[in-house]
Amino acid sequence: MQQSDFESISRVSVPELDSILGKPFPILDDGFVRLVDYMGSDESIVQAARVSYGKGTKKVNEDRGLIRYLMRHRHSTPFEMCELKLHVRVPMDTWRQWIRHRMANVNEYSTRYSVAIDSAQTTLPGEWRVQSVGNKQGSDGYLELSKGDHLTKKETEFQKFATDIYNERLEMGVAREQARKDLPLATYTEAYWKVDLHNLLHFLALRMDDHAQLEIRLFAKTIGEQIVQKWVPNAWEAFVDYRLNAVNLTKYDTEIIHALNTSGKDGAKKKAIELGLLDEQGSTAKKSREREELESKLKEMGFSIPW
Repeated sequence: MQQSDFESISRVSVPELDSILGKPFPILDDGFVRLVDYMGSDESIVQAARVSYGKGTKKVNEDRGLIRYLMRHRHSTPFEMCELKLHVRVPMDTWRQWIRHRMANVNEYSTRYSVAIDSAQTTLPGEWRVQSVGNKQGSDGYLELSKGDHLTKKETEFQKFATDIYNERLEMGVAREQARKDLPLATYTEAYWKVDLHNLLHFLALRMDDHAQLEIRLFAKTIGEQIVQKWVPNAWEAFVDYRLNAVNLTKYDTEIIHALNTSGKDGAKKKAIELGLLDEQGSTAKKSREREELESKLKEMGFSIPW
């Protein structure tokens, strides 16, 4: 093949994304997300899936249909052809959850090399959440305002005290790497985060979920709705339809629904006892998170709970 046989290539450009390059989207009291760079588009996903056909179809509706097929059947490789590079400012405790998603390239602000960012996430009196009884790692509702006001005042005092100690250590010549050790987890950090679309959507599926912690959910929601939706609208639409708003049915779920449809409530209850979701008397006294999740799915699909 000679050089003249190769088609000319131009960089994929998404005007809707170009218009927000470098624009910070504020989150929490002093956090942000901003787009630094990107590679690829919906067209890149289609091209990767149809690599043996070169550029592939020119019909937009066919491209959309292919992307939806890929998403529906979890063919992930074509989505890896697209990448985003983000600049984020995020509280350290939230960043701990974020960095657990290890399928990205990360470069974080170093408090060994530089002075820590002089900013920490603060909590308004009405924002103190109550520990959930049913979910050990979640919250449910808010404290009354009088208690919240007390906690906010204590938070302000504590954060000032921690900052004063940190600055005093620096002024006395203590190494930055040691002076930082008592800074609160509310302290903001910054990072560049580069990730492909497949792994980004996995991150968003987990962190936009109602069960995710509120702070990281706000970051994920901003990334998804303010950036990804503009970048790859067809892929985003498919993601919302087949991941975010979809109901995943387990083997137990399908067996219960089948029994409910064919044998009514008695049949479904009998099947639930057989599967160990109810005790031998058919009572819900036996605690079962799997049953609770099934009940939530049944309600979402318009079924009444059969026991």
